[in-house]
Amino acid sequence: MGMEQMKMPQLGESVTEGTISKWLVSAGDHVNKYDPIAEVMTDKVNAEVPSSFTGTIKELVANEGDTLEVGEVICTIEVEGGGAAAPANEAKPAEETEGNAEVSKPAAQTDAPNKARYSPAVLKLSQEHGIDLNQVTGTGAGGRITRKDLQKLIESGNVPQAGSAPKEVASTPSAPTTEEKPQEAAKPAPTPAAGPQVTAAPGDKEIPVTGVRKAIAANMLKSKHEIPHAWTMMEVDVTNLVAYRDSLKAEFKQKEGFNLTYFAFFVKAVSQALKEFPEINSTWAGDKIIQRKDINISIAVATEDALYVPVIKHADEKSIKGIGRDINELAAKVRTNKLTGDDMKGGTFTVNNTGSFGSVQSMGIINHPQAAILQVESIVKRPVVMNNGMIAVRDMVNLCLSLDHRVLDGLICGRFLQRIKEILENINPDNTSIY
Repeated sequence: MGMEQMKMPQLGESVTEGTISKWLVSAGDHVNKYDPIAEVMTDKVNAEVPSSFTGTIKELVANEGDTLEVGEVICTIEVEGGGAAAPANEAKPAEETEGNAEVSKPAAQTDAPNKARYSPAVLKLSQEHGIDLNQVTGTGAGGRITRKDLQKLIESGNVPQAGSAPKEVASTPSAPTTEEKPQEAAKPAPTPAAGPQVTAAPGDKEIPVTGVRKAIAANMLKSKHEIPHAWTMMEVDVTNLVAYRDSLKAEFKQKEGFNLTYFAFFVKAVSQALKEFPEINSTWAGDKIIQRKDINISIAVATEDALYVPVIKHADEKSIKGIGRDINELAAKVRTNKLTGDDMKGGTFTVNNTGSFGSVQSMGIINHPQAAILQVESIVKRPVVMNNGMIAVRDMVNLCLSLDHRVLDGLICGRFLQRIKEILENINPDNTSIY
């Protein structure tokens, strides 16, 4: 018998942590290799994590609802047929000691940042706020510094700079030391969190926050905290598009087996415009902007209690029919809880069909780490003054673009929206094929 550790897997690019939403096993259970042992939430996707070993679950290190960095231990498994567990003083492989690197090295080495191992999220946050990581004591496994540790320091206003005394991240507030008191006195007292102060009155209904809702809240907060949002709106006359689609929808449904939606036309127009304005298809990366080659459109799909953003890969290479099929299949996967981590990977720009529930104007929160999100609002009939001065009833839609102002400016976004408007207003049977 030997003891093995199961660690938080990386369920997607740029994913740095995951939340245990549900354990599928208990201590003492026997599992085979590849058996699912837990449901893990990363950003907005729920994925089953398979066991890497055959054996008996010894200990569930993490509880349901716990958020752990990628690589942190979630449970231990007593493996059948393995060697004896390594003695406590025996050197462990580098990957097993990664989480403990910063506490196991001698004090003389703490000034060498290249010898400490931190997650990308921790490094990014520390650089943005000028935090000296050598002065932080983490609360993660083996003393590892987590993103939550840094967020607590930032919220408290007690950010450690180089040369200051080490800061310990505690779950409950502690009295400042003698050295810290003058510094604390010069700062305004941190605003207490609103959450614990809110209490239910008689007759109120308390609804527990699920793992998926926590993940959505964390991702939205991260987006608003890190991205300076700006937004702009343009109205588009889609009368010809509506007439063209309505003339095709019955035959298309009978032939293809799924609905030809307006949304497929919008996603196609966006992917075409992104090809002509690649600056919009970008990501902020701290000291540089990464302009993505692939055009992968994230689409927002809502359920009763959650929001998911599966991805249409290489949307610029697909026809309106192909995009429509992808929209239909991805939405079906969301509704049947069959969405995979791969379905969520690689999105470079998000299109949100807010018109599906009647919205006519909204500002979307950007899907981090993308640079922009487009809200496609309801198509409504409105009286419009035409070029000849006459008034006519036209099908109009508002397109609302939220942008990351670190990456994009109003001029390029205005031109991008103008191009989408031009494409949509010129859709007709003579120049547009759905195949």
